[in-house]
Amino acid sequence: MTLGMDVLALVLGALIGVYFVAGLALYILASRAYSYRGIRLKKYPIIGFITVVSCQGALVFFMVYQGCHVAAAIQESLQAPAEAMIACSLLLGGFYPLTQIYQHEADRKDGVRTLSLLLGYRGTFVFTGVVYTIAFMLLAHYFLLTLQIREFQVLATCMLPVVVYFLIWAVKVWKDPREASYSNTMRMNLIASACTNAGFIAVLVMGAV
Repeated sequence: MTLGMDVLALVLGALIGVYFVAGLALYILASRAYSYRGIRLKKYPIIGFITVVSCQGALVFFMVYQGCHVAAAIQESLQAPAEAMIACSLLLGGFYPLTQIYQHEADRKDGVRTLSLLLGYRGTFVFTGVVYTIAFMLLAHYFLLTLQIREFQVLATCMLPVVVYFLIWAVKVWKDPREASYSNTMRMNLIASACTNAGFIAVLVMGAV
């Protein structure tokens, strides 16, 4: 089923463009290398981290940016803003270790040394806070540079619940590592996903009117 969906995605991607389908193929290969037992990039904390954030962040941004351009503007589509690509990678990079924080023991037994396991419970929250701050500084610079001040204000407002929950959860885990549970991780994931999507959809709508 998985391979069939991969093939279908590549076929449909080819209808969008050669650069899009090439990026899609790279994304699929990287995701397989990350999880496949024979390679298992996941067990290498730094390599696994770089693989995830570069593919799910910068690469996906480039694919969407390139795919949204018509064939006549192919040269322009290849000049995706580097600052925005880096910001996307950092947004993914900041959240990435938090998705691993509840499974330290399971990963240790499985011989997988994730970035969160390497950083520890407190270190994971510190890392996330620092990376997210840098990501939003880049986003602020990009939006201000492109004169999209209102759009950035809307995005930042939508992200406030994420910051609030993150800080509350960090304090809890700081006092008791058992608070780094599956349920709390999924709640963080739900809030972050909902707010991030709401923010960027709002920015998209503002740009269309």
